[in-house]
Amino acid sequence: MHFLSSLLLAASCVVFGWQAPAAAEDKPDTVRIGFQKSSTLITVLKTQGKLDAALQKIGVSVKWNEFTSGPPMLEALNIGAIDLTADVADTVPIFAQAAGAKMIYVAQEAPSPTAQAILIPATSELKSPAELKGKRVALTKGTGGHYLLLATLAKAGLTFKDIQPVYLGQADCRAAFERGSVDAWVTWDPYLSAGEIQAGARVLADGKDVALYQRYYLAATAFATARPDVLAVIFDELHAAGKWVKDNPQAAAELLKPIWGLDTKIIEQANGRRSYDVRLPSTNNLVDQQVIADTFFKEQLLPKPVDVKSADIWHRGS
Repeated sequence: MHFLSSLLLAASCVVFGWQAPAAAEDKPDTVRIGFQKSSTLITVLKTQGKLDAALQKIGVSVKWNEFTSGPPMLEALNIGAIDLTADVADTVPIFAQAAGAKMIYVAQEAPSPTAQAILIPATSELKSPAELKGKRVALTKGTGGHYLLLATLAKAGLTFKDIQPVYLGQADCRAAFERGSVDAWVTWDPYLSAGEIQAGARVLADGKDVALYQRYYLAATAFATARPDVLAVIFDELHAAGKWVKDNPQAAAELLKPIWGLDTKIIEQANGRRSYDVRLPSTNNLVDQQVIADTFFKEQLLPKPVDVKSADIWHRGS
């Protein structure tokens, strides 16, 4: 894990050029935002230019940085290469907290349990998660799908040691899945819907009654201290974007189609599973985070216990 983190740190430094985090007494006029393919609301705001326009009114510009998934995005936040992350799965902040990242929870999306799932080929004879014992399962380490797999196995009376995990990025997960190199693939939308519609994959199990799949927006503590006004603008724009996507599913799909390179049918299905209900975080809302942290530590996938309650939470107006 240390070696992987070192590689991600090095890659982040090379790609972005390391910069020291903003000091509390500074008032930076640029916010560096990290996002990934599944960062729907940030992608909508970026494409429409609404966030740029809203922040320009208070003299702030935006620098956009795209990542392959949540874990390297949090690595970049940890070293000061970005100031704020778009939504990441609930597991990602826990690993960052374990690494001592100086971060703050800014917002969260309400649960979307069916927006992540364990997929199997259409021809697979597997009928229940209990039959995953001894099977090769493709997943991306430290993601929401990782916890979904752990929780699903536990419910089926299995442990992580009962399967053969194959850690890959999502593009490589799908390639391995379609080649038949793995027996199952743990993924999330829009990869999930693409796998179902394009590859004919079947859902073996999703997060219903197992994993809430809440997604969080996080900021570097120094930036949040220096520019709470920026966080307020971003929160308001995210909340409005969430309502727009849910109220205008076809228009949202058409907007995202050229960016995601997916058919509108896939995008509409994916967006239909996500809540996109952006809320302010609270200590009570982090209770489920503690369950996830304890699960990863029990499976020896975290280097030390994590007390989620000790994490910083942004309070609007502070």
